[in-house]
Amino acid sequence: MKAYLRTFGCRANQYDTEAVRAMILASGGEIVDTMELADVAVLNSCAVTADAEADLRRAVRGAAADRPGLPVIVMGCASARDDGRIASLPGVQHVIAGADLPTIAMALDLDPILAGTRAAVQTGSRALLRIQDGCDEHCTFCATTLARGANRSRPEDRLVQEAMALSTEHPEIVITGIHIGSYGTDHGSTLSALMSRLVREVPTVRFRLSSLEATEVDDTLAELLADDSTRIAPHLHAPLQSGSDRVLKRMGRHWYSAATYAAAVGRLATRLPVFALGADVMTGFPGETAADHAETVGLVRSLPFTYLHVFPYSARPGTAAERLGTAVDGRLSRERGAELRAIGEAKGAAHRASRAGTAADVVVIGAAETGARRQGLTEDYLSVTLDDALIPRRARFDAALVLRERELVAVRR
Repeated sequence: MKAYLRTFGCRANQYDTEAVRAMILASGGEIVDTMELADVAVLNSCAVTADAEADLRRAVRGAAADRPGLPVIVMGCASARDDGRIASLPGVQHVIAGADLPTIAMALDLDPILAGTRAAVQTGSRALLRIQDGCDEHCTFCATTLARGANRSRPEDRLVQEAMALSTEHPEIVITGIHIGSYGTDHGSTLSALMSRLVREVPTVRFRLSSLEATEVDDTLAELLADDSTRIAPHLHAPLQSGSDRVLKRMGRHWYSAATYAAAVGRLATRLPVFALGADVMTGFPGETAADHAETVGLVRSLPFTYLHVFPYSARPGTAAERLGTAVDGRLSRERGAELRAIGEAKGAAHRASRAGTAADVVVIGAAETGARRQGLTEDYLSVTLDDALIPRRARFDAALVLRERELVAVRR
C-alpha cells in the first residue's frame, strides 16, 4: 500500500499523523509525497477556524479532480464534528473522529495491533511527543474541546520510553497536546513532575513546551525552565486571547485575568536571561469594544513578547460564543489585528537585534537544498541562517549569533 498523508492544524495533529505514518510503515506500506502516486490518502483535519475546514474540503475536492477514484480517509477534529458535509465529499470513504488509531488501521485494512506503533524517527528535524489529549475547559469560542473530549493523560512510563527512542535521532523534542497544562490531573501527577522525569531520564535532548497557559507554570516548572536552557528551552507560548478582563469572561477563560497573566510571564522574564514569549491573540470576539481592544494593545505593549499569533474570531458551530451576539465587523477586526501584528513584529525585531553578539544553542532544522541557506532554531525560538552549510540536518551545536546584512547568522563556536 502506498499512502499519501497530509496534516491540517496544530502540532497535536502532526503527532497523530506521525503515528499513522509509523503504523503504515510497520505494516510494510510506503508513504508517498503526492496523491498521484498513492493508493489511499489520509487527511488529518482541523476545526479551529472556518478557513481550516474550508482548506480541508478544497483538498478533498482537489484529490477527486486529480485522482478520480482515490479513496480518502479523513481523521482529526473536523471529522469528529462532521455534519455530513465531509462524508459527502467525492472520494471520502471513511470519516474517523479524532485520532482513533485502531479504527484508522482497520480503514486501511491493517491489523489494529499496529495502532500502538510509534516511530523512533519522525519526519521533522524536531520530534513531537503528545502527552495528553482533550481539554476540560470550555472556552466559548473553541470547538476543539467538543471534538477532542475531556483530558486524557498518557502514562509517564510510556512517554519516557517514547522520548528515549526519539532522542536517538532528534536533538529536540516538542511536548505537545491539546491542553498540556492539565497533564496528570486524571491520574495524580502534574506537567512539572513529568518534565522533571523527562529531563532526568532522557539526558541528551532539548525539550520544548508547546502552548501552555501562563498561570499553569508552577514553581517546579519555572525552576526547570530557569535552571538549564540546554534541557528545557526558555520559551513559553502562553495563549492570551484578550487583554480585557470583560472579554476574557465572555470567552469563558476564567482561570486568569490580564493582571495575573502579566504577573506570571513577568516572573519568568525576570528569571531567564534569554526568554522567548509568544501568544495567541484574538480580535473581533462578539461584544469586543474599542476600549477592550485598547486594553489588549496596552497589555501587549507592556509585556516582553518576542512574537504574536494574531487571528480574527471565527464562529464555530455548536460553541457558546454563537449565543453572545454578532461578531465585530470583519473590516474593523482586521484593522485591530493589523495593529497588534505590527506591535508584535516590532517586538520580535527588537528581540532579534538584542541577540546579535550573544551565544545560542542551535538545532539544525533546514534540509540541504540547492541554492538555499541552511536554517537553525535557537533555544529562544529564533530562526537563524547557518554560517556553515555542511552542518547536517538534526545536528545541534553551540553558536555565536552575528548580524550580517540584517540577517541573524549562527557561527559554530
